[in-house]
Amino acid sequence: MTLTARSSLEVVVEAVGAALERAGIRAVLVGGACAAIYAGGAYMSEDLDLIIQSAPSQRQLDDAMAEIGFTRRASQYFHDKTDFFVEFPRGPLAIGRDVRIEPIRLKIGRGRVLAISPTDSCRDRLAAFYHWGDRQSLDVAVKIALSNRVLMTRIRTWSAGEDALQKFEEFEKELERARRRKGRPRGSNARIRRKR
Repeated sequence: MTLTARSSLEVVVEAVGAALERAGIRAVLVGGACAAIYAGGAYMSEDLDLIIQSAPSQRQLDDAMAEIGFTRRASQYFHDKTDFFVEFPRGPLAIGRDVRIEPIRLKIGRGRVLAISPTDSCRDRLAAFYHWGDRQSLDVAVKIALSNRVLMTRIRTWSAGEDALQKFEEFEKELERARRRKGRPRGSNARIRRKR
């Protein structure tokens, strides 16, 4: 797959995921790029964060990324033709205090990439709101929950473990406001199937 200046986030994610899979590198899409996909274009991110869950050498990772035109500068990978860049932050795969994250296989273009689920992406954005007061992350969490079926009971239980029930209730109120503005009844979100 050839990346160009017009390649969308989804196209870049598909290309990176396929290159890593061909190289036998298991990596999970997290962070802003994942949130942008689940928010359905209502939010944008220029960086792709992937948590590696295998043990490639630096050379293997560099070679896999070079196959699709990315070169490493320090700890980030850049492409001459696209503004999107790629990072591989250190693990473990975790959201707040929760380290029991199960990735899903998310359909992107013609392929599938490992990614955190919509529920976990929503929790990831809420973690930034809970711990750093990031209001944009709260807005993105609402957009994710509007566009996908998320497990609110799981989010509430996790929020209690993060000592953030009051902020979770603020999230619930913002979500209800957004649903009323959109004219959507509670629970009308499309279901995303979990595949491993």
